[in-house]
Amino acid sequence: MSDQYSFRVHVEQVENGQYLATSDELPGLVAQGRTVEETLEIAGDVARRLVESYREHGDQLPEGLKRIETAFDLDIAVTA
Repeated sequence: MSDQYSFRVHVEQVENGQYLATSDELPGLVAQGRTVEETLEIAGDVARRLVESYREHGDQLPEGLKRIETAFDLDIAVTA
């Protein structure tokens, strides 16, 4: 079973109407999509690849990554 990590992302709408996600906790993470949901999905893929790269090169994972244990809290946005 693979380790799971959580990290905080910053999502903002950019001039072209799309959304951009970045993270201070995972340097190098940049994802852009047409919707918040699409942007977060892309961000998850980018994060997985970044973590794989850290491991393949024997680099220490960024301190901002938090290993997910059996329970965790998560903030989600709801549009009403």
